[in-house]
Amino acid sequence: MVDRKDMGSWLQGPRARTRADEEYRGRDLGLPRSGPGSIAGFGIRLVGVLIDWAIASLIARGLFGVPLPFSQPPASGTQGFVVLGVFAVMHLLLVGTVGFTIGHRIMGLQVRSLGGTGRVLPLQAVVRTVLLCLFIPAVVWDRDGRGLHDKVPGTVIVRLR
Repeated sequence: MVDRKDMGSWLQGPRARTRADEEYRGRDLGLPRSGPGSIAGFGIRLVGVLIDWAIASLIARGLFGVPLPFSQPPASGTQGFVVLGVFAVMHLLLVGTVGFTIGHRIMGLQVRSLGGTGRVLPLQAVVRTVLLCLFIPAVVWDRDGRGLHDKVPGTVIVRLR
């Protein structure tokens, strides 16, 4: 259950240094402070998503003739949705089967379930993909650095190296 006090984001603004600062992201989840298995930072996750978006753009260009971003003005507003659809299918298939997208793999990241074996279940992959494609849940995160797209399905992105 997502609770208001669990959420934090850039909306909260700066905060005073407290004892809570001595804690680290992932501590409450039983994850290490750093290294393999620790929660991945925002920057490395962003690079992974940008890599995935570039790959989705190339696939959309090859399969549907959608122009690459910034190469020419879009002919219609639906072309962005084609790329988003390719991104969603790519994300759903890869995270739902192997636990990472191509961008995640390049950046040394993996999506894990917090319950059971750590393997992402199909329903978790569907919920996570839908929320990620809505964008807003991905930029609202909790004190562990997990976006709503990870918090709702019970997943976390961790470092592999």
